[in-house]
Amino acid sequence: MKLIDDRIWSLFKRNSQQTLTYWSVFFSFGLCIAFLGPTILDLRCQTRSSLQQITWVFFTQQFFLLVGSSTGGVCQKTLRFSLWALFSCTLIISLVFALIPLCHHVALLAICMAFAGQAMGVIDTVANLQLVKLYQKDSAIFLQVLHFFIGLGALLSPLVADPFLAEGSCIMDANWTTNSSYTLNLQQLRSSLAGRRVALHNISHPLLSEGVIITKVSYAFWIMALINLPVPATVLALMYRERLLHCFGKSPPLLESTSPSADSGQGHGSVFDCCNTAKLRGRSATFFILHALGGAILFITDGIIGTYAGFVYTYAVSSPLLMGHKTASCLDSVFWASITVGRLVSIYLSYRYTAQRLLTFSLVGVIVVQCLLLAFYTSSVFLFIGTCMLGVCISSVFPSMLAFTEDILDYKGCATTVLVTSASTGEMIMQLLVGSVINSQGSYSFLLCCTIASFIGFCLFPLFLYAQHIHRNRDSDSSKDMGVNEKPEIGVS
Repeated sequence: MKLIDDRIWSLFKRNSQQTLTYWSVFFSFGLCIAFLGPTILDLRCQTRSSLQQITWVFFTQQFFLLVGSSTGGVCQKTLRFSLWALFSCTLIISLVFALIPLCHHVALLAICMAFAGQAMGVIDTVANLQLVKLYQKDSAIFLQVLHFFIGLGALLSPLVADPFLAEGSCIMDANWTTNSSYTLNLQQLRSSLAGRRVALHNISHPLLSEGVIITKVSYAFWIMALINLPVPATVLALMYRERLLHCFGKSPPLLESTSPSADSGQGHGSVFDCCNTAKLRGRSATFFILHALGGAILFITDGIIGTYAGFVYTYAVSSPLLMGHKTASCLDSVFWASITVGRLVSIYLSYRYTAQRLLTFSLVGVIVVQCLLLAFYTSSVFLFIGTCMLGVCISSVFPSMLAFTEDILDYKGCATTVLVTSASTGEMIMQLLVGSVINSQGSYSFLLCCTIASFIGFCLFPLFLYAQHIHRNRDSDSSKDMGVNEKPEIGVS
């Protein structure tokens, strides 16, 4: 039995350079999204900022990621514009990594994070749109690979950062010793800081205003900047090959003249462009319902991913588990690793099974795992097992939902832009909501919130399928009516 049929393989070979380029830019996205967790305390030392200040810096990144996702569709006007946007954004990510060690004030760090978030948002929308428009009904398997590269980048960046993280006091002064009662222990702070971009704001630790910063995290950022540099080079190579650079302006661009990824007037644009009343006039109610329900499902599932990755460390080091810091610090890497493996497996599953079936199994699996985590909430071993299972189950939801929704809407709407924006919004808002609940109700509420959210997401899916059934029946009836109306004219002629 072949892993993949000849038709899909020939499609890939025909569009291999474009496809590999879009996959590589998502590696940049993953590299940038996952470095915050292990480095946030070292960055706090570097900027001599309070815990609340540094967490709002990373909220700034999430907010601008949402802005970039919402407006990224504007870059789809031409293929040249799309590739220039991807080149610029991946280069910005490398520059941000290189500049972060030079940001010794929290405001400068916030500006860097804003640029990084904007770049990530544009990459998220443009790469998804280009791949969907390139393969259309065959896009599901290629989207799974695309999102596998997010997991790969997200898995790599914590591994790069870990050797350079400070273990003890990060700011030393002549009046302070490592045995001082005021020594800042970063491992203890990390157990307090839980949620990467959303922290436990009630916890405050003093930092010296003067002294020598001894953290070596700068080397991690410079290494990640170098690791990311081949990505913009890859985009530039594609533009050169397809004669999209200005120096080849007199030659016809091959992709724009022959590729379905060129702008075809399918209506994909920014969220604001998608809300243009002229484009929405005459659309059926199910058209809007499908966008809303698909966006709501991804709002919840991507929100669960962000929330779990952000708060599982705090849950592990809190009562009743009280894990050691080194053991608990593995959970975030385990979660991203399981997402990466899940997306790798989904590449084959998306070829063998429909997106509807994959989504059903994934959403049911998420609920089952969340319920088991609640039932065995005192077991440290099962927390690791459950983290692996949750990552595998939830990993394929986004690419499957994106491919399924675009297929239902015949690639004529703004589904990709709406779904990407909804996912980014969910990741930002759910972390804020769950973080505030944990502050007031305790760490156990973390699992409860994720379980409730997974039930809501699963309940929305049957509604989505019902709306899809009505929408396709309506299109089928419209096609039959057109066929009946055309027959008398053929007879007369």
